Amino acid sequence: MSPPRVALVTCGSIPELNDDDRLVLSELWRLGIEAEPTVWDDPAVDWRRYDAAVIRSAWDYHLTPAGFLAWLARLEALGLPLWNPAPVVRANLDKSYLKELEAAGVKTAPTEWVEQGSRAVLDELLAARGWDDAVVKPCVSAGAFRTRRVRRGGEGGQPALDEALAHSGAMIQPFLPEIVSEGEWSFVFLGGEFSHAVLKSPRAGDFRVQEEHGGRTARREPPSGLLIQARDAAIAGPRPWLYARVDGVRRGGELLVVELELIEPFLFLSYAPGAAERLAAAIKARLSNPRPSPRT
Repeated sequence: MSPPRVALVTCGSIPELNDDDRLVLSELWRLGIEAEPTVWDDPAVDWRRYDAAVIRSAWDYHLTPAGFLAWLARLEALGLPLWNPAPVVRANLDKSYLKELEAAGVKTAPTEWVEQGSRAVLDELLAARGWDDAVVKPCVSAGAFRTRRVRRGGEGGQPALDEALAHSGAMIQPFLPEIVSEGEWSFVFLGGEFSHAVLKSPRAGDFRVQEEHGGRTARREPPSGLLIQARDAAIAGPRPWLYARVDGVRRGGELLVVELELIEPFLFLSYAPGAAERLAAAIKARLSNPRPSPRT
């Protein structure tokens, strides 16, 4: 019997996966699973060769969301098990999923939602909310794509909103000073269980915490109360999932959730000994029971 073959899905700009995801690649081979990087939109890929696919470094999906959705549908038509499953990915594609988390009792950052095609005036929206300092970003985005910090009355505010609306719907949130004073927490869950947490901080003069924008990351043991709230947020979102990452800031001892990442989050595997092994083991377990069941 031939060993199972798994596609670790990435994008054309990093066809061999990023350094972090290559850790799980080697662990899968150690477990007897033939894993290999596979670019999601490469027309030459024969997806029928694989027993399952795991989305990892597909960091350009937000640039062509229609194409990405078509790819998901193609894998579903082939009956290829995908993690996270296609229905979960679809539900997480547009950040308006935060409305559902809020309705489920999860504390989220206050958000003003603007539909694509709207002629909304940013200063009017900020005035109605009482926000002088805010962040604007598209509802379909990743890696701080077209994410701008704006101020009421500032020259660049309206162009930032128009730029976001040119791509998808837009979301406006008040600037969260905790991102600068403490940082943004990321809670990583693998195989349904909490694995580790990191604290991300922006470089001086910026608000973006991603390392490609100069941000810094360090592993931290989270306060138990924040961890409980992060777990509640992960459970409140669409399921089942192989991996999940909950991002948020601490305010008044509570976690204010900024995002629940279920498509292709960076998992900070290199920051936690044993994390790559845990993810590989979870993938192996799902190969034994490959058909994901929808949440009940």
